[in-house]
Amino acid sequence: MTADPLAAFADQSAPRRENLTVFVRGLRVEAGIGVYDHEQNRLQTLVIDVTLDLGPHPVERLADTINYETIAEHCRAIVAEGHVGLVETFAERLALDSLQDPRVRRVVVRIEKPGALDQADAPGCEVAYSR
Repeated sequence: MTADPLAAFADQSAPRRENLTVFVRGLRVEAGIGVYDHEQNRLQTLVIDVTLDLGPHPVERLADTINYETIAEHCRAIVAEGHVGLVETFAERLALDSLQDPRVRRVVVRIEKPGALDQADAPGCEVAYSR
């Protein structure tokens, strides 16, 4: 006798895992960034938020998820590569680095550049990529 293929859907009230989101908010790095002459050869603060959607899978150990430190390491690696002209370029590099991990289904990177615009808390950009 074959099991009823609809039996798994009989209890609609049973909880189901929809998604795992890993994020880092407010990561501050000092980076060589900017296109203007006064921005060359100096560091400026960036405030970075990264959100990674990993899909609906169980997490029992660190290897099942993305370590927060890995996200910070990706940021520091971009800084170490040298001056970046645009915040948008930095955000795209970070997003694409994050997608190198096959568990990442979607990534959103938001970067603020405090002090870059008078009378504004923080101008910046946000990029999103998915697969």
